[in-house]
Amino acid sequence: MIDKTLFIKKANFEIILVQIYVNDIIFGATKDCLCEEFVVAMQSEFEMSIMGELSFFLGLQVKQSKDEIFLCQSKYCKEILEKFEMESCKEASTHMPSSCYMDADAAGKGVDQTKYRVLIGSLLYLTASRLDIMFVVCLCARYQANPKESHFQAAKRILKYLKETTNVGLWYPSYSPIHLIGYSDSDFAGCKLDRKSTSGTCHLLGSSLISWHSKKQACVALSTA
Repeated sequence: MIDKTLFIKKANFEIILVQIYVNDIIFGATKDCLCEEFVVAMQSEFEMSIMGELSFFLGLQVKQSKDEIFLCQSKYCKEILEKFEMESCKEASTHMPSSCYMDADAAGKGVDQTKYRVLIGSLLYLTASRLDIMFVVCLCARYQANPKESHFQAAKRILKYLKETTNVGLWYPSYSPIHLIGYSDSDFAGCKLDRKSTSGTCHLLGSSLISWHSKKQACVALSTA
């Protein structure tokens, strides 16, 4: 409500959606004439160039066809691997070991805080299309104030996993049924520091994933219920 970036216009049974980010705009409609009217209206007021059908937006690659839309960040993923000199690293099939229990590691060896924070920031942006790394990236992000070698190794494990799964993304088929389905789960006292639990949710519209999150709870749970 404070900073609106998504605008919706309905005309009879037709609809046009306009999404604005700074000076970048993407829009689509149920009828081509609505898009054409919008283009004329905007170009009459502002100096604008039309880039054509959406294929790349804010680091997201968009592949469209008549029957589906596929979103991914494979180009950005490769840039991260190159930035942190991991483009030739050994691949990993999972983003973290099943026996991984991270804590503050007070006795551990310290690492460059700036480099660690840049890595975590880069990975957090990747979670825009990668539900599968959401939990472990948020877990590593908890230790940005005083990162240790163990935390950095855990973050590098994510990069190895990304090397294996560079082209993973979000798939939206046009024939998917419109049923809203939600899933939620939580561990119990998973954080070693404060014994707080971590909750996770994801929501699908038919078979299309539309939202997800992983977050440590604000208070300590006294039971698994």
